[in-house]
Amino acid sequence: MEISFHGAAQTVTGSKHLVKLEDGTTFLLDCGMFQGHGKDTYGLNSHFGFDPRDVNFLILSHAHIDHSGLIPRLCKQGFEGNIYCTPATLDLCEVMLADSAHIQEADARFINKKREKQDLKPIKPLYTIEDVDCCLKKFVAIPYEEEYKINDFVRVTFTDNGHILGSASTNLRITEGSQSKRLCYTSDIGRYNTSLLPNPQPIPQPDVLIMESTYGNRLHDEIENAECKILEAVLETCSVKGGKLIIPAFSLGRTQEIIYALNKLDFRLKLPDIKIYVDSPLAISATNITRKYKYLLNDKVKAFMEMRPDPFGFDDVVYVTSKQESQRLNEIPDPCIIISASGMADAGRVKHHIMHNISNAKNTILIVGYAEPNSLAGKLRNGAEEVRIFGDMYPVEADIKIVDSFSAHGDYNEMIQFLKAVDITKIEKTFLVHGQRDVQEEFKTKLNEAGLINVFIPEQHNSYFA
Repeated sequence: MEISFHGAAQTVTGSKHLVKLEDGTTFLLDCGMFQGHGKDTYGLNSHFGFDPRDVNFLILSHAHIDHSGLIPRLCKQGFEGNIYCTPATLDLCEVMLADSAHIQEADARFINKKREKQDLKPIKPLYTIEDVDCCLKKFVAIPYEEEYKINDFVRVTFTDNGHILGSASTNLRITEGSQSKRLCYTSDIGRYNTSLLPNPQPIPQPDVLIMESTYGNRLHDEIENAECKILEAVLETCSVKGGKLIIPAFSLGRTQEIIYALNKLDFRLKLPDIKIYVDSPLAISATNITRKYKYLLNDKVKAFMEMRPDPFGFDDVVYVTSKQESQRLNEIPDPCIIISASGMADAGRVKHHIMHNISNAKNTILIVGYAEPNSLAGKLRNGAEEVRIFGDMYPVEADIKIVDSFSAHGDYNEMIQFLKAVDITKIEKTFLVHGQRDVQEEFKTKLNEAGLINVFIPEQHNSYFA
């Protein structure tokens, strides 16, 4: 078995891990988009590093775009196999990939206007909505904890890893000749005792492990502290300064967590009487899908729903759909909260809200969770005094506050806790993905100390035999 790493190798986006068996069977674990790499992003997403026509099937861990976002392009370039995922991931991909296609097309139009003035050839979008429609026909939904025979050599079982709705660790039983090996791809490991989702579930004993490492050198605050920090930001910004609280948040997962936290604060009569605008059509769709799969949420949410049936809606919450409504938010003089995508603030409506509010000291930008350092949110996290937005520079006068405990990624203690469900001394090889190189080196040391040996940190397009 040969494993090659064509994304999320010493970086945190673009997850694509290619597995080739002795008989030539070739399959892909995730097919994600690179995000937040500035001018290099388009080139990174244009070339896979392998021929999509050679891939027999794809196994998708979850719907986040850095794991799923290049599936339409993979199909456009010749991939013809099935795509296996959980039912919730399939539903979420229908809206996430369609939204991504609209972004690709809009970005291409915007860039081509500039290229035309420079007498340069136009670029093509990475894919279109028609490409999305074609790829969705290839999806096959498999429930959690159900072993599924893909072919004579590969069987897959998904276990809930607690990262987002529908996310899964991919557990494979692979037969090559007379030998059988178990490969686990953890994908993004969630946290324990989170506000919405159950704890990550134990995985079967693997021989080979592909493991994420995003927070391999950090410990998170408790979730309860996150709610306190949000309340502090709301009161200071909206009640004391009379300003706007802008929260860049991923449409899937993070937005629902924040609304639920605000719902609980409102239920306890701690929120001021202000409007909360959720300004993302994609977030609205993702929230409706979360409502559909409410049985996948944890027991604490189910108990709260006995008092308030909708954890994602209460009187002061307004879901914004149209572009015109979104634009009007920048003209509202009253204090309010605006939750808008994307979490890295490099695209979407939130970028416009930051542009309109970043240079007013009454306002606050609240960064919740990880942001790639080169993204707009990442630069704000790291203390930038001015930022470039849509080609113009803006001084950072608004307060910048950070809440890390909403992260959907486990910290190093939680990831090691996740591994302790198995005998780590029996894992023959471990490959760390989805992390920055310096973080991975620290995490590797912690894993070694916990008893996990033969830990590798692949570079982009590296191959290993396992």
